[in-house]
Amino acid sequence: MLTLLHNAEIVNEGRRFKGSIVIDGQFISRIFDESTPEAGDVSGLEAALTSADRVIDCEGALLMPGVIDTHVHFRDPGLTEKGDIETESRAAVAGGVTSYIDMPNTRPATVTREAVDNKIKRASEVSAANFGFFIGATNDNLPELLDTDYTRVAGIKLFLGSSTGNMLVDDPDTLATLFSKAPALIAVHAEDEAIIRASREKLLE
Repeated sequence: MLTLLHNAEIVNEGRRFKGSIVIDGQFISRIFDESTPEAGDVSGLEAALTSADRVIDCEGALLMPGVIDTHVHFRDPGLTEKGDIETESRAAVAGGVTSYIDMPNTRPATVTREAVDNKIKRASEVSAANFGFFIGATNDNLPELLDTDYTRVAGIKLFLGSSTGNMLVDDPDTLATLFSKAPALIAVHAEDEAIIRASREKLLE
């Protein structure tokens, strides 16, 4: 099915111009730049207008690429009264976010391959947007991290300060092995646990 988004104000790759976009199935197949006579292919646009199964007149509205949010907390599982993959992904799409990567500090924490698989299964059933998930590091799940298939998992989330569940990693040997051997992107919460504890005690006093 061909869809033509016509008469839009397109913002893309550092430019803003009047144009139209042809969508073939799920993919953008052509962008017409109508901002200048030499840039636009008038005959091609006329053909697209004729051949499209659906034409949407954007009436000069802004048309931009979807946002990829690489740090979301959808609270699924364990805290779904706050939001879950279904509700939060729908909210994301409503705001122009077409893809997201969810963090592992859920309850229980997403620190095993099985837990990641469960989230992928859940998202495949209810998510309104493209999705990805981090697996969380702990002091004792190195085998899980090193055996994870990172074509399916976005990367490793590492907390150097305490967070939800057992997700503080402060063992020097674990950290050394993780950074030297993990075949994945590692996203780090780079807090200092000693400073966190000292500050907490001071505040409590």
